[in-house]
Amino acid sequence: MSLAVRKATAFDTRQMATLLNAIISEGGTTALVRPVTGVDLSEWMGRKPEVSAWHVAVLENGDVVGFQWVEPAQYIPPEAAEIATFVKIGQTGLGIGSALFNATSAAARQLGYRWINANIRADNEGGLIYYQSRGFRNYNRIEGYELANGQTVDKILKRYDLY
Repeated sequence: MSLAVRKATAFDTRQMATLLNAIISEGGTTALVRPVTGVDLSEWMGRKPEVSAWHVAVLENGDVVGFQWVEPAQYIPPEAAEIATFVKIGQTGLGIGSALFNATSAAARQLGYRWINANIRADNEGGLIYYQSRGFRNYNRIEGYELANGQTVDKILKRYDLY
């Protein structure tokens, strides 16, 4: 598998939405519970371009097999960015997340962030393992977080210091 990681563009958003919607449909790993469109993702990418970074992992045939972004979040300090990572179902454990994180953490440093926050559902074992393997450490927990569909989950906050 030949994999390239590059900045995401509006051209990628249709494939990104398809990938993300499969994850949402499967359930249990993301706080997102409603399907998204390429337009939604394009809007998300454009909402804070000066303080965010979006990357895609692409196979040589052009298929998007993962994406990741960092951006500020209101509940964390301005020197921190929140991260989100999505890898195509059936493609985890192949180095896609590692390749994405290399690009994303470098971009976060260039944007001036000091640390990265991962906000993960406590029942998302794969996500917890992924961020732990990148060097994130637990620093807080949110209990009883209500998702948009009314489901309640706990969330684990993990921190990765860039410096």
